[in-house]
Amino acid sequence: MKIVINTPGTYLCKRGECFLLKKDDSKQEISSKKVEQILITTSAALSTDAVELAVENNIDIIFLKRNGRPLGRVWHSKLGSISTIRKKQLALQENILGFKLVKEWVSKKIENQINHLSKLAMNRRDKRKDTINENIAKMREQLKKIKSIKNKSVEEIRDSLRGYEGTASRIYFDTLSNIIPSKYKFNGRSKHPAKDEFNSMLNYGYGIMYSNVEKACIIAGLDPYIGIMHTDNYNKKALVFDLIEMYRVYIDEIVFKLFSTKKIKKEYFDITEDKGFYLNKEGKQVLIAAYNKEMERKIRYKGRNIEKQNIIQFDCHDIANKILKEG
Repeated sequence: MKIVINTPGTYLCKRGECFLLKKDDSKQEISSKKVEQILITTSAALSTDAVELAVENNIDIIFLKRNGRPLGRVWHSKLGSISTIRKKQLALQENILGFKLVKEWVSKKIENQINHLSKLAMNRRDKRKDTINENIAKMREQLKKIKSIKNKSVEEIRDSLRGYEGTASRIYFDTLSNIIPSKYKFNGRSKHPAKDEFNSMLNYGYGIMYSNVEKACIIAGLDPYIGIMHTDNYNKKALVFDLIEMYRVYIDEIVFKLFSTKKIKKEYFDITEDKGFYLNKEGKQVLIAAYNKEMERKIRYKGRNIEKQNIIQFDCHDIANKILKEG
């Protein structure tokens, strides 16, 4: 489970082998053995004993910005990374393995988007079903172009891949916009700030997913700063940006379901002076609850039954093994 602290003034401390949450006269005790992550989204206080308990149990503490993006984290110092993987990561932009990985990741993103739309089409009996299927066909054209690219360096294909992926994503989000309740219809992706409720919830969800991808990289021994598709400039975690593309659809599905089943209220969002939309405390609670429930669900993945929340870690270990075997 995840401990989510989103009430200002909450105090997190230790009692035995448990975390103790305090707020005024309210107290909640949670065994450290049940916790995998602590998310802090507001002003709170932590005791050093609580931090030590988290570190000893490999529980990362993540501080999130208002939009859900990680601001910082407390994590144990014994990272899984070894120098061999990092050295070989640096060569991926120029060798065939790097090309194959990037091609696989971008293809998987589009395939996931297509699968999402296909499931939505199955549940519709009006003319929107035909429109969805027409758009899926257009996305398949972009996917076909990606898969037809022959072995080259990542530098040679980067712009082409971004073009094909960008076209597919525009079609995908235009389709989602046209089938959610009309009052929440949106005009494409908007990030920081979000220009509408749907993108606001996507942004926060992607922020949570971003921190999980970073954690999986570290545990698997991958350097999150050494990317392939994204360049490693400006101190950004480029590999995390590369990998998260495959898992964005998990958030897309959760958020779309919340909107389409009318679980979303206008009161879940705060609007800033620049007309940016942000999830407030109530909105975050709804999204995080839906996220936790979905990620604990078991699915069939690469020949095994696995919880969705463990897929990222499974994939990162697989990537690390492929890099180690290279050369």
